[in-house]
Amino acid sequence: MKVINSIKKYTLIVWRSQALKYAVVCVVGVLIVGFLDENSLWNHLKNRQRIDELTEEKARFNAAFERDKAQIRELDRNPKAIEKIARERYLMKADDEDIFVLREENQEPEKTVIDETAE
Repeated sequence: MKVINSIKKYTLIVWRSQALKYAVVCVVGVLIVGFLDENSLWNHLKNRQRIDELTEEKARFNAAFERDKAQIRELDRNPKAIEKIARERYLMKADDEDIFVLREENQEPEKTVIDETAE
């Protein structure tokens, strides 16, 4: 009961004082805009961080795109490049040669996927 009486007492003090009314309204407004609203400062900071992450991801994808684009240009210009990729990645060989794959002892073998439908 004492708690309720003290809350009533402070509420009446705030209600009667013009300056305290404005101060309470300003503090509540700042709290709502700063933390509770969907356009709050907290959400703004989270969105800014997400934008930075997406910008870095975009830069990585652009670098990979440029690398792949250069490789495609090389494949179009140089028929030996296709042979080189077939030999290195897919372990293909000519009829009259043998392939020796050298690996370190602690290195796991790479998994190669051969697409049978491409023939």
